[in-house]
Amino acid sequence: MRYGGAHGLGTVRQLWQLLEPVHALVYFAPESYEEAAGLGYATDERWPVYFAFRAAPLGPVDAELVHALFYSFNPSMVRRYVARSWQLAPPARVLAARAAATDRALRSLLGERTVSPDLAEAALLARRAAEAADTAGRPLAAANAALPWPGTPHAVLWHAATILREHRGDGHIAALQAHHLDPVESLVLHSGAGAAPAEAFANREWSTSRWSAARDRLAAEGLLTEDGTATAAGLALRTAVEKLTDELAAAPWSALTPQEVARLAELLLPPVLDIVGSGLLPAQGTLGIGMKYDYEG
Repeated sequence: MRYGGAHGLGTVRQLWQLLEPVHALVYFAPESYEEAAGLGYATDERWPVYFAFRAAPLGPVDAELVHALFYSFNPSMVRRYVARSWQLAPPARVLAARAAATDRALRSLLGERTVSPDLAEAALLARRAAEAADTAGRPLAAANAALPWPGTPHAVLWHAATILREHRGDGHIAALQAHHLDPVESLVLHSGAGAAPAEAFANREWSTSRWSAARDRLAAEGLLTEDGTATAAGLALRTAVEKLTDELAAAPWSALTPQEVARLAELLLPPVLDIVGSGLLPAQGTLGIGMKYDYEG
C-alpha cells in the first residue's frame, strides 16, 4: 500500500531520532535513581527503575501484560522485576517520582534553556503532534496520553516525546508481528543487520540456546549467514519492518506543517545535544537510531 502521509518517512525517522534521547533520559539520570530509591526500589542496576517508570502509566498490571507490551524481554526477567514493582509503591506514586525525576534531570542538564522561548516553542509544537496521535491499538501511547499534561515547557516536551515514542513503539511491535518476527528473532535480525553486537542484547536475558535457535531459524530462511550477519534478504526484511514502523508513526506529525516540522527539528537539536553530550545515555544503544535504510520517504 502506498504511503500517503503529510511528511516523508525520512522526516518521520529524524523526529524519532531527536525525541528518543529526551524520553530515554529518565531511565539513566541520577535523579531517577534518587527518586526511585525513595520509594524503596533497588538502584544498583537500571531495570527496577526502567520497568516501574515505563509501566506505571498502565496501572498495577501484571508481568504478563508488561511482557506483551514491551515485547523484546525474556518473560522471566519481566516477572522478576514487575512482581515487586507495585508492592513497593502504587503506580500513582511511581508516576509522581517519574515526573519529579524528569523535572530535576532536565533542569540540571538544560539549565537556562528550560526557561527559554525556544524550548517553550518546541514544547508547544511537540505537544500538538502528541495530542494528534490516534492511540487506538496503541496501549502504551494511550496510557501516557491519558495522564495530565505538566505545566512547565521542559516537562511538556518530555511528556510529548514520551507519548510519541510509545506511539511509535506500539506500531513497531505491530510491524514486527506483521513480518512474522517473534521477540527473539527480532533482536537477532536487528543485531545481524548491524544495529548492535549480539552481546549488547544480552540484557534482555534470552538464553544462549533461545538466541541460537532463533538465529538458526532465520538462517534456514536465508535471512542470516552462518555467522549471524544479515543476508540481502535479511536486510530487506529489516528494512520493510522499519519502513512500516515509520509509516505507522507518521500520522501525528500531520498536525504540523512542513515548516513547523523543520522548525521543531531545529529547536530540538541544542537540548538533545546537551542530553547526549552529558554521557548519561549508553554509548552502545540497541535501537539502531543511527542506521540508514534504503527506502523512499
